[in-house]
Amino acid sequence: MSNPDIITLKDVHTYYGASHVLRGMNLRLAPRSCLSLMGRNGMGKSTTIKTIMGIAKPRHGTVTIKGYNSNRWEPYVVAKAGIAYVPEEREIFPNLTVRENLLVAARLSVEGQDNWCLERILDLFPRLSERLNQWGNNLSGGEQQMLTIGRALMTNPDVLLLDEVTEGLAPIVREEIWSVIEAVKREGIATVIVDKNIGKLMMIADHHLVIVRGEVVFSGDSIELSAQTELLHQHLGV
Repeated sequence: MSNPDIITLKDVHTYYGASHVLRGMNLRLAPRSCLSLMGRNGMGKSTTIKTIMGIAKPRHGTVTIKGYNSNRWEPYVVAKAGIAYVPEEREIFPNLTVRENLLVAARLSVEGQDNWCLERILDLFPRLSERLNQWGNNLSGGEQQMLTIGRALMTNPDVLLLDEVTEGLAPIVREEIWSVIEAVKREGIATVIVDKNIGKLMMIADHHLVIVRGEVVFSGDSIELSAQTELLHQHLGV
């Protein structure tokens, strides 16, 4: 028997005040898999991630994490279940050093494993090892993004939610981030990725959802998506 999905959204409707953002969102994330959320700005991709994380609460429908209804879970409960979130805003601690930013998040996995320790994060991001005693607010944007991803991995998660983690970065830094995402995938951490680089997403992700005004208009793998030329042009500008 195959493993059950680690995260599901079933007919989820999420609002910000009176604004109806997600309109019947359906999503499945299998263990060890990589799922991309594609779509133009303002279509509900980040809201989908925030709904999984418990930051935005669904008004209708069901969010399930590891078989449990998580609709009313607070974000810290979602995190304790093994879900790590790398927000678009980064949100590092500016008055802590790189070392302190990483260690403050350190914990064993839900299964008690410590696969992602400080030394391993520094191997993954050599630039952080050079900046270990620098304050967070002294880092460049790319270094802050590396720190945010490293901090998330220090929680030894089962799932990594990545929201626009390459946005606004220099090309060489973006390539480094994508290499890390590929390494994380090889380690078997399930990932949900929002990013504007459709080519990279089609190379890395196992499955794609195209979201338009809070609804899924396409669900499939890269071969299926590449055949949808009209959809790619209309909804993704490709």
